[in-house]
Amino acid sequence: QVQLVESGGGLVQPGGSLRLSCAASGSFESLSDMGWHRQAPGKQREWVARITVAGTTYYADSVKDRFTISRDNAKKTVYLQMNTLKPEDTAVYYCYNYQSRAWGQGTQVTVSS
Repeated sequence: QVQLVESGGGLVQPGGSLRLSCAASGSFESLSDMGWHRQAPGKQREWVARITVAGTTYYADSVKDRFTISRDNAKKTVYLQMNTLKPEDTAVYYCYNYQSRAWGQGTQVTVSS
């Protein structure tokens, strides 16, 4: 059973930055691709970014060149550095473990002046 706990969300002005963290615990194979998804009010959950075990990264076009996904396998933690935030980035952000198909509980990110 894998438990994922996100943190780091909050309220930020347009153009600002936030860093999300996703800490994993439980009995699982820590070497798994990890990802971030988000869900805005009234919209479907969408994929944001993915990082492989080897560290290869992939991004949705909407966040490319603004967001950076990274991981620390020793700490079983995945990060999402979000820069140049826009109001349309407002959503609940969820961490995802591809091997166990586990989701975190989500963390709210609000971009507003």
